[in-house]
Amino acid sequence: GTPSSGSSLPRLPSEPVDKPGSRWVRLNVGGTYFVTTKQTLCRDPKSFLFRLCQEDPDLDSDKDDTGAYLIDRDPTYFGPILNYLRHGKLIMDKNLAEEGVLEEAEFYNIASLVRLVKERIRDNENRTSQGPVKHVYRVLQCQEEELTQMVSTMSDGWKFEQLISIGSSYNYGSEDQAEFLCVVSRELNNSTNGIVIEPTEKAKILQERGSRM
Repeated sequence: GTPSSGSSLPRLPSEPVDKPGSRWVRLNVGGTYFVTTKQTLCRDPKSFLFRLCQEDPDLDSDKDDTGAYLIDRDPTYFGPILNYLRHGKLIMDKNLAEEGVLEEAEFYNIASLVRLVKERIRDNENRTSQGPVKHVYRVLQCQEEELTQMVSTMSDGWKFEQLISIGSSYNYGSEDQAEFLCVVSRELNNSTNGIVIEPTEKAKILQERGSRM
């Protein structure tokens, strides 16, 4: 007799991806379609997506008319979630906010990704809190013969910036002493919270002299 049109017929390749037994799963996340494998979705056994592809009866998940699971979440942030399940790395476009990915990682209950995103947010905050480097400038007055000594004794991160000759303002006997203004700077570290670290003794003396001009 002729074969009946039962299950003995080979499956057609055009079968929908969500057919029982298929390893492919279709997701409709906020109106955007994603196609992935059950193996990818089951990567984290505690996640919402694991329960979804196990067809957990406690999970109230509808399907749309194409058979895709409906998930009412932002599709923009779903890409990094899915890619993380595929290869275990957090890869994001520059214009995506980490906070958005964190929100989704928490919703889908992927603990390892939540940790990873929090670490990245913390790193970024540390980087931005350092901000632009600020400098403190001091102007010191000194005589020509003191210049070499002053420049060589500068420490604590002070850097020589500029030398301005202001002629000779002191007259010792018959000798004119050339006077200079010496501009020095140092980076203001965050650790000092705006407190200027005191310069060396020599610089203090020169600064006092400069303030008596």
